[in-house]
Amino acid sequence: MNNWRSDFWDPDRWQLPAVLRRCRAWIRATRRRRWTVGVLVTVVVLVVFPGLLGATASATAEGGTRTAGSSVGSALGWTHVADSSGVEAASYVFATDHGGVLNPGDTAISLVIGLEFAGWKIIVITAIWLIGYALSFEWLNLFSKALLGVAHSLTGQIATPIMLVTAATIGAFFVAWFVVRGLYSKAGLQVVTMIMVGLLGPIFLAEPLADVLSSDGLLAKGRDLGISVAAGLNGDNNIDPHHMVATMQGTLTDNFVRRPLQVWNFGHVVDEQASCRAAWSTGVTARSEDRVKKGIGACGDTSAKESMENPNFEQIGTGLLLLLAGAILLAFGAVLAIKVIRAALDTIYHGLMSIFGFAAGGFVYGPTQTFLIRNVVDSFVAAARMTAYTIFLGVYVLILGDLFKLAGDQVMVVFIIGAIFEIVAILQLKRLSKSLDRGNEWIANRFALAVQGSGGGARGSGGGATALGMGAAGAGHSMRMGMLPALAAFSTVSNSPATEWLLGRTRSPLRPFARTERAAQVGQWGFWGTPGMGGPEGYYAQAYVHRPVFGRAAREAAEAAPGGGVNTVRGAAAALQGLEDIGGKISDAPAALLAAGFTDEDIVFNAIRSWSIVDGNSKDWTMANNHLGHVVAAVQRVQDSSLRLIAGGSDPGEVAADLATLQAAAFRYRRSVPAGVTLDQGVANGAEEQFVSAYLNAPTAEVVQDLQRVANGGAATGALVGTPFAQDQLAAQRMMGAVGSRQADRVLDSVNDALRDPTNQQLLRVARGHISDATLTDQALSGAKRTATNTPTPPAPNSPQRPGWAPPMARVGARLN
Repeated sequence: MNNWRSDFWDPDRWQLPAVLRRCRAWIRATRRRRWTVGVLVTVVVLVVFPGLLGATASATAEGGTRTAGSSVGSALGWTHVADSSGVEAASYVFATDHGGVLNPGDTAISLVIGLEFAGWKIIVITAIWLIGYALSFEWLNLFSKALLGVAHSLTGQIATPIMLVTAATIGAFFVAWFVVRGLYSKAGLQVVTMIMVGLLGPIFLAEPLADVLSSDGLLAKGRDLGISVAAGLNGDNNIDPHHMVATMQGTLTDNFVRRPLQVWNFGHVVDEQASCRAAWSTGVTARSEDRVKKGIGACGDTSAKESMENPNFEQIGTGLLLLLAGAILLAFGAVLAIKVIRAALDTIYHGLMSIFGFAAGGFVYGPTQTFLIRNVVDSFVAAARMTAYTIFLGVYVLILGDLFKLAGDQVMVVFIIGAIFEIVAILQLKRLSKSLDRGNEWIANRFALAVQGSGGGARGSGGGATALGMGAAGAGHSMRMGMLPALAAFSTVSNSPATEWLLGRTRSPLRPFARTERAAQVGQWGFWGTPGMGGPEGYYAQAYVHRPVFGRAAREAAEAAPGGGVNTVRGAAAALQGLEDIGGKISDAPAALLAAGFTDEDIVFNAIRSWSIVDGNSKDWTMANNHLGHVVAAVQRVQDSSLRLIAGGSDPGEVAADLATLQAAAFRYRRSVPAGVTLDQGVANGAEEQFVSAYLNAPTAEVVQDLQRVANGGAATGALVGTPFAQDQLAAQRMMGAVGSRQADRVLDSVNDALRDPTNQQLLRVARGHISDATLTDQALSGAKRTATNTPTPPAPNSPQRPGWAPPMARVGARLN
């Protein structure tokens, strides 16, 4: 850890160019990782996972002929899912040319298709089997005997004479209480309820769960009613449950396995020809790919034979589409099976709870009676659930069957539509389940209100009244209605003061960066006597606190700059100027620009590099106006990078960033000097204006120094001798202010002109001349000495434009404008 800290705070490691390079590398690596992860997930879901399923099934299966799909078929033989022709789907094969040494291309394609086929086969057959298995209720036989034994044992322990007498006594107390208070109707209802419980209790307790688990119980009857309706919708008068489940499985197998497989393998449905239908069925029944090839080749379907003998990449794409649609079918089957099995298990649970109600709770007025009513009602509503789910599946199978019949050979189009239809069906199935839940609660509440009376015993009035004992159930169901209640509870816990205290006095501790914000507060304000923040934790905490403020300042400055905005060259330079205006440093620039919305890493990199170089070059210069020093360093940087660009050693983006930095520096310099200085036009016919104009056109140190002496209260000894204001201190002060203001105006205006047309070198020379004049004035007034580096060289008069200047600078202008 100590080595890590010393490495983290190594000054050489965190020099600005190194920081920028690390930021760029991290951003690019993050983007590459996201794309890579997305591609890998897609490949795994659509190719690798189905292939692993097929490979696993092939490795674990025993027996059977070693032909394409046979081993997988052996692994799926226990499902006994068959199509309408009686052929088991587990024996289906994909007949194709597997190539060889002389034809490795077909070998590779057939291998990929084989893996897709094996995985797809497992997925769709499992989905169809799951739907049939859930509706057949065969799963109920696995634990019916055990549950019946538990119910009998529970009844023997609870339904005792002592428990019965005690509960009846408590119920009689409520009757007496109602009579004393004059509530004779409620007393009568309580007596009737106790009599009903006393009569029905022994019958139920003699064989608990019989109405649920028996072959002719409520669940089975609801399933049979739904099957009869579904059979009628499909034009089948045979309502035998086992026959109807097999029929549904056969229809699903035809539409989702047999016909799509034939289109995938042969390009169309070969079942349209009787001879090809028989040949294909015979071949796959024998699980022999060779027999399928011979049969299809002899039935007269030449296009099917050609497709079978020439595997291609289109078949790989078709396999991927079938895999996706098969996965959606499996999702639908899983949702339906879970709904059916959950309804049965909920009913079993309520049946077990009814034992408590008939043994004791049903005699006691209030929530215990409501509990018994809810359990009894749920047992009957379960039959409605089974009916609704089965009818839903019947309608679903009917619609898909009609779609496939009308589509003919256009199976893939219907397959895509069917996949969308399945997604909608999953959502509708969930909605149906929720509506049944609400109906169950409403029925139980109405029965409980009738038993308790709709007067003072119930909360509320009218249609919105709630019986005693229904509140907890209503809350439980409302919590299952969506994510909003869960999110509300999550927010409540996060914003609780108790949670904040338990998690180290962290405000809203479940928010992102809550711990970072706490660390910043501890280090900055010294909570609990902490001396201050240090190390990388403190660095990141401070960055977290400052980032919103710095980001806002950078964004506002970028949007206010002429020709600027977020993700523009001028906007980036203005953003850095806005960052420094609010007290930020160049080390805060990457986070500030990111918070401001800058996403172009080249613009950010060039802007920060240009600003930091110019800022570093101007720090050691002595000038009265430090912002003017920044302008001088910026124009020298522009000269250097533009000349290197012409020589082929620079980048247009770098030069554009340097020009934008020059503009931002000129703006800040103009903002630092007084504006709106008014000269006295009545003195000797505008002598003040004439003097200032003459100085701006030909500035000299002697003239401005003499003006400074008069402004400081001294006597003129040079250029001001003999002028009307030679002894006028106020006039000298006004003229000095006007000189500074107008020189700043000239600098900013000339810089803006140079940026509007970087191909015109003369515009940049004019700007350099005005900057040189302003530097001369500043140095003369401050007493600073001119050096070779702190003053821009004045341009020579009538200098021609440098050869080769315009073409590369045109690319710079395209980035700036």
